[in-house]
Amino acid sequence: QVQLVESGGGLVQAGGSLRLSCVASGRTLSSYVMGWFRQAPGKEREFVAAIGRNVGTTYYADSVKGRYTISRDNAKNTVYLQMNSLKPEDSGVYYCAADRSISRVKDEYDYWGQGTQVTVSS
Repeated sequence: QVQLVESGGGLVQAGGSLRLSCVASGRTLSSYVMGWFRQAPGKEREFVAAIGRNVGTTYYADSVKGRYTISRDNAKNTVYLQMNSLKPEDSGVYYCAADRSISRVKDEYDYWGQGTQVTVSS
């Protein structure tokens, strides 16, 4: 079992940047594919980005492609989400998740963090 804790959220103006971190404990992060999802009030939790066990494979939602970068440091048991050129519609609670197989589907992820709030003001 793995425990995940996100941090780095906050309030930022449109056009600004934030970097989210997700630290894993309990199991080594290198055993898992990692994903980021977000959920706005009244909306479904949606896929944002995912990264394979090693750095080479990444996937992004079309809405964030070119603005967000997912990365991982297995030695630090940490996955990151660098978010640039933020827009108000990027606001929501951001969750990291872990699974054995890379996927864009939230139901396929076994482990979830508590989430960190990102608010982008216009």
